Amino acid sequence: MRRIAVLTSGGDAPGMNAAVRAVVRTAVYNNVEVYGVQRGFKGLIEGDFIKLNVSFVGDIIHRGGTVLRSARCLEFQNQESCRKCAVDLLNVFQIDGLIVIGGDGSFRGMTSLTEYGFSTIGIPGTIDNDLAYTDFTIGFDTAVNTVVEAMSKLRDTTSSHERITIVEVMGRRCGDIALYAGLSGGAEAILIPEVQYDLSQIAEQLIKSNNRGKKQSIIVVAEGVGNTEFISKEINHLTGFDTMTTILGHVQRGGNPSSRDRLLGSMMGNRAVDLLLNNITNRVVGVKDNQIMDMDINDALRSKKRFNREMYNLSKVLSI
Repeated sequence: MRRIAVLTSGGDAPGMNAAVRAVVRTAVYNNVEVYGVQRGFKGLIEGDFIKLNVSFVGDIIHRGGTVLRSARCLEFQNQESCRKCAVDLLNVFQIDGLIVIGGDGSFRGMTSLTEYGFSTIGIPGTIDNDLAYTDFTIGFDTAVNTVVEAMSKLRDTTSSHERITIVEVMGRRCGDIALYAGLSGGAEAILIPEVQYDLSQIAEQLIKSNNRGKKQSIIVVAEGVGNTEFISKEINHLTGFDTMTTILGHVQRGGNPSSRDRLLGSMMGNRAVDLLLNNITNRVVGVKDNQIMDMDINDALRSKKRFNREMYNLSKVLSI
């Protein structure tokens, strides 16, 4: 490998910059040139390449978002001509290997390049933690910390007004943010896509808590569960308690990455370059049992996400 490229795609995630930094510095250390592709796959088909050096990444490890920026690109997903164009441009720039930092959709875009014989490596960057092959993705830890901080502040005002607060967090298909943040933040109930819920049972528990003197409660709801306003109105109807809804939204994507996400980004970026240098390609990097690992991209995409039933059961026990 004489020249490689790196891009960030899909939703931004805190820690992406740490991964970009590690890719650039590891490559330069090994006398390999690095190009950044701006705005993800959109920039790839438009030839938006910039040469990167150690100075470019000198002050980004602590910054959220992605310095390479990101964009959705439906053309790349739907048009084979766009994917062929991307490979042609990579060849024009004499790029020998591409590192893609993103989530499931980004990895699927990456596999389309491998079909043309192009060498790729994927790094999991998504706050949802919805990639099955890895224990954690870059950005997840920071997002959870952001939600926990918001819950702490919301609990202050919730206590002052003796009300129930419904907090909606991100997670359409995967409830990990809700589960980890809800357990860490002491939520009285956690609603996630993986488990059916019964609002009447939740209401009964809230009434019991109120009768023993607990006048405020927080319920964390993953966005994939359903209409949060409907849930709030039903809880109000079933309990008679004042109920408020807070949707955290994209604030969960922002902020300085946690030390854990900076470490994950750094170690995964380093492993990705090492794989390319050893001509081990079409792989994705991840973490299992606190060890950085890699596996075939197709095997990774076929993996089924394991729901942490033990953690969910613990949240039920501790919320009484």
